[in-house]
Amino acid sequence: MAMAGRIRDEDIALVRERSPIDEVVGDYLQLRNAGGGSLKGLCPFHDERSPSFNVTPARGLYYCFGCGEGGDAITFVQKIDHLTFAEAIERLAQRAGVELRYEQGGYVPRNEQGQRARLLDAHRAAAEFYAERLLAPDASAGRSFLTERRFERADAERFGVGFAPREWDALTRHLRGKGFTEEELIRGGLASQGRRGVYDRFRNRLMWPIRDVTGDVVGFGARKLDPAEDGPKYLNTPETPLFKKSTLLYGIDAAKREISRQRQAVVVEGYTDVMACHLSGVGTAVATCGTSFGADHIKVLRRLLMDQDRFSGEVIFTFDGDEAGRKAALRAFADEHRFATQTFVAVQADGLDPCDLRVGQGEAAVRDLVAARTPLYEFAIRSTIEQHRLDTTEGRLAALDAAAPIVAAIKDEGLRQRYAVNLDRWLGLMDERFVLRRVGQHAHQSGRERSGEAPARPRPPAPLRSQLNADGRMVFLAWEALKLAVQQPALLPGFDELPAEVFELPEHAAVAQLIAKLGGLASPAAQQGGAHWVSALREAAADDALRARVAQLAVEAPRPSSDESLDRYAASVLDRINELSINPRIANVKSRLQRIDPAAQAEEYNALFLELIQLEQRRRMLNERGRGAV
Repeated sequence: MAMAGRIRDEDIALVRERSPIDEVVGDYLQLRNAGGGSLKGLCPFHDERSPSFNVTPARGLYYCFGCGEGGDAITFVQKIDHLTFAEAIERLAQRAGVELRYEQGGYVPRNEQGQRARLLDAHRAAAEFYAERLLAPDASAGRSFLTERRFERADAERFGVGFAPREWDALTRHLRGKGFTEEELIRGGLASQGRRGVYDRFRNRLMWPIRDVTGDVVGFGARKLDPAEDGPKYLNTPETPLFKKSTLLYGIDAAKREISRQRQAVVVEGYTDVMACHLSGVGTAVATCGTSFGADHIKVLRRLLMDQDRFSGEVIFTFDGDEAGRKAALRAFADEHRFATQTFVAVQADGLDPCDLRVGQGEAAVRDLVAARTPLYEFAIRSTIEQHRLDTTEGRLAALDAAAPIVAAIKDEGLRQRYAVNLDRWLGLMDERFVLRRVGQHAHQSGRERSGEAPARPRPPAPLRSQLNADGRMVFLAWEALKLAVQQPALLPGFDELPAEVFELPEHAAVAQLIAKLGGLASPAAQQGGAHWVSALREAAADDALRARVAQLAVEAPRPSSDESLDRYAASVLDRINELSINPRIANVKSRLQRIDPAAQAEEYNALFLELIQLEQRRRMLNERGRGAV
């Protein structure tokens, strides 16, 4: 659509002034302090593991040292949303509350704005129309649908839920009355062209507005209310200039702050599941919009998570406990390598999704579901072997051949071999070397297929890590605890009670033993803290290597999140160490339960079961108390 004139220079200058670069960019990705007045995040314009995208608020500029993209807030919006210069100005003006003026005619009527701005206005008006109609008499089925799922009127208003009337052109007539053309409604996916004219795309359906990461309504998800009517159960906006379902996550606008703060994202399967999670206190929940979770969705979450290493956060997928849910989990596993962070699956034993779980068991049950998540690796492996009969040798071998490629696909060698050992235990083969060899063959074969190498004899497996440090998290946490013990010993009152196996690496163990040699953190030297404590440690060190290690620990900064106090971070480090220390105990109890006959050994079985419940409760408590800190 042609513009009526050029936007006035003074208005462009005002838009720049009222569009702080850190706030504009912060709508799309998480930024952290990089020192020297700069901020840093994962670049939205190319895939990267470590953040190289820098923002300088004082100068109003951004630059990526990885791909060379740079500019100001206007340039950023142009590139990330694929807009023209004028459309980017209009979008930022709307965000900043600036009313633009155009040369050659003064103020521009709304119907002469850029195409994207027009479509956004139409969707905003449509969302308001649908929300108002939810209160009308003909929307009783929609209100009943929400009430049956324990959603109140305030909940519907919070999420903008609405109702599309049964008439063929109710929305079309309403928006035409506001000055929108039929062409715009068709282009935006709000209406369709039929032989008799234009008609509403959504009719007699419950409506959820789908917003992009900045909060603009860009489409709708609609649920059929009358089973007798034609059409799919769920109908979404088609692909439009605004609606790209492969990049959209329902609830991302409401969840992005919590995702960045907690460094956690919960991926659920439906709109009502997102509502149930948020209302239950799981404010990091999002859902895809009519498509499978894919690579573009991962990019969105990685930018918000600041996903640069496996210790910085977690992505939790919730799936129905049926066959479709199992397949969805395996699809997610196929893309797991795209994340640097840890990935988990949360599946309710009875197959309930978060919405049904909230209805039947309350909001605490939804929080417990997320807290009791299972590593995605484990879920994928167990789901695969459960498809086979494990009561015969042939069945166990078939399960091994089905699961071995999944284990072999795990990139981290230590983690891969840890899961190979677990696979042997889950199958009951009692032959770790045989399972490790079979997994090694699959890993070698898949690597050879990727590289085109000629066949070669598989290498022997590397030494296994302990179960406690299987995925490396404890190594990181132990190092953080040692830094705090050297720099701020008063913040770690529980340090001296940590088990020795926490400090598995020799360099960690040497420092922990040195601290214990001086009387631990309860000693007078440690209580005095500061330079005196560091000097005491260095003087007591047996060699130069240990003295150098103490110096490193005294200089290297701990890694709390930007808005987190050091004392809270220290407490969370201890909580997470204790949480992970509980895992082997839980595994041991579960293993013993599997070997007991509940009927013949009822007393012992019940005692173990009670111990398991107590351990799981303590792990959840520690996880909730420490989440968002490490």
